[in-house]
Amino acid sequence: MSETLERHAFGAEVGRLLDLVVHALYSEREIFLRELVANAADAVDRRRFAALTEPALALPAEAKVRIRPDAPARTLTVSDPGIGMSKEELAQNLGTIARSGTRAFSQSLAEAKPDERPSLIGQFGVGFYSAFMVADRVEVTSRRAGTDEAWTWASEGQGEYTLAPATREEPGTDVVLHIKADADEYLEPLRLSTIVRKWADHITVPITFLRDGEEVPGNEGTALWRKPKQEITEDAYTEFYRHLTHAFDTPWATLHWRAEGALDFSALLFIPAMKPFLAVEEERESRVRLHVRRMFITDEAGLLPSWLRFVQGVVDTEDLPLNVSREMLQATPVLARIRRAVTAKVLSELKARAKDAEAYAPFWQAFGPVLKEGIWEAAEHRDEVAALLRFRSTAVEGWTSFAEYVSRMKPNQEAIYILVGDDTAALANSAQIEGFRARGLEVLLLSDHVDAFWPERLDTFDGKPIRSITQGSDDLSAFAPEGEGEASGEAADLTDLLAKLKEILKDDVADVRASQRLVESAVLLSASSGGPDLQMQRLLRRAGRGFGAGLPVLELNPRHALVRRLAAQAQEGRDLAEAAHTLLDLGHVQGGDPPRDPVAFARRVAAALAAQG
Repeated sequence: MSETLERHAFGAEVGRLLDLVVHALYSEREIFLRELVANAADAVDRRRFAALTEPALALPAEAKVRIRPDAPARTLTVSDPGIGMSKEELAQNLGTIARSGTRAFSQSLAEAKPDERPSLIGQFGVGFYSAFMVADRVEVTSRRAGTDEAWTWASEGQGEYTLAPATREEPGTDVVLHIKADADEYLEPLRLSTIVRKWADHITVPITFLRDGEEVPGNEGTALWRKPKQEITEDAYTEFYRHLTHAFDTPWATLHWRAEGALDFSALLFIPAMKPFLAVEEERESRVRLHVRRMFITDEAGLLPSWLRFVQGVVDTEDLPLNVSREMLQATPVLARIRRAVTAKVLSELKARAKDAEAYAPFWQAFGPVLKEGIWEAAEHRDEVAALLRFRSTAVEGWTSFAEYVSRMKPNQEAIYILVGDDTAALANSAQIEGFRARGLEVLLLSDHVDAFWPERLDTFDGKPIRSITQGSDDLSAFAPEGEGEASGEAADLTDLLAKLKEILKDDVADVRASQRLVESAVLLSASSGGPDLQMQRLLRRAGRGFGAGLPVLELNPRHALVRRLAAQAQEGRDLAEAAHTLLDLGHVQGGDPPRDPVAFARRVAAALAAQG
């Protein structure tokens, strides 16, 4: 055996991750069994599904997950008759975790509250490694279904693992944990049974324990979604949600219903209460599980659109054959109708819950950016999603909706005004909103990454056009400034100044014009009315597509002391080249962008300050 034993170093900082799991999550040691049982049940489901198209892979008559504690030998074994792993899969799945994000895991672990830490295990895909919280050595013997070859992966969690040929009579996997001296409780069948009942009672694969030489049932194995709602407690819902999602929070919303008639399916869906530690934005597909007559088929059926991918759960139907293929899933009209029905149900639930602003706020903060993608992607649901959107505003504290904004609009106000950027606090102090604030005009402040895109698809709400104020085409003359908001000072004649600046900056701006939107600031940059707004221009430049961004418009405040002084100098025929480029760079800085040439900008500012002395 020693001649064929292969030694390998862990990849992708597994050693560092093991240290984090073992020590930082030490007080939550029992979750190791939840993770191993979930992996085993998943392997059984995958073999069952594979056997639909390859009958030779069929499961044995009594497929079950077996848990065998052996106190004298100090081992705990979790066995399954599932799909199994080849040598290459053992190395890939257990020897490297590049997909799991060790750095993100450690950062989230440091930031998480103690009661949130256990959910990190499942959400970062590192559940298997939790075995090292209770074991000082782990051995995994596996035989891939459809092959005769078995291999054993073994490690003490110290930076390396070994692979060696093995024997296993049937396909499947045995995970053997050599229990640490301080983890005796995990050799007691009663303690193990309690853990399984807590975390895996609703797994449909039977789980058994070896107790006093006999196998005893370890889980109820009932499909919870098939039970009548009145027979299910909130605790049962929560336990199933946590088993399904590997999370530890309580679901924000639970949707459980049965559709009968033209469609026949049961659904149990959950909307989480907290955002996962791995951003939902990184995963673009819905993972709601599709079952046919209780049998798990796939979690890649796209039962919900990507903009509702934060929803977790199960849909179980009688209207599909058990041997349904992936190709059939894409083509069958039955699944298309189920998708529409499930999407409509989720939107209806969100609409009902959105009526309670305080209760809706946590959901919006966690998943609002994802929901906004529905405006861009789903024309048929655009109006429904728009009604669910919430925003920060210059007029009110907290979150507000389009409908609430419209109810506060001035009598002669035609448009809904928005300002898009990277940071809400910076937007609230932006020069762009000075003129609007002075006239009591409300502006919605949008700072999510998707906000640069979706307004293109939502032209209006309740008949009111939605307009980015950075496009600078709004005529505010119909609204008188209110109180102290009115700009002070005489407005300068900018005829000569505008002409000179247009000539000097002809390669850098689309236009230079006087602005009625400024109160305290001297300048701002806006976008041409026919092109993308400033935030979209920034994104285009960051993506290396500056050619599509267009040139900005430089707007001047004719009442500002600096602009009045430059207007006088223009009338005197003085050279304004340095001042022109400084004004343009000031516009960039005020908008949150760097000056075009920081060194030259610093030099000009220093020269201007020196001249004042």
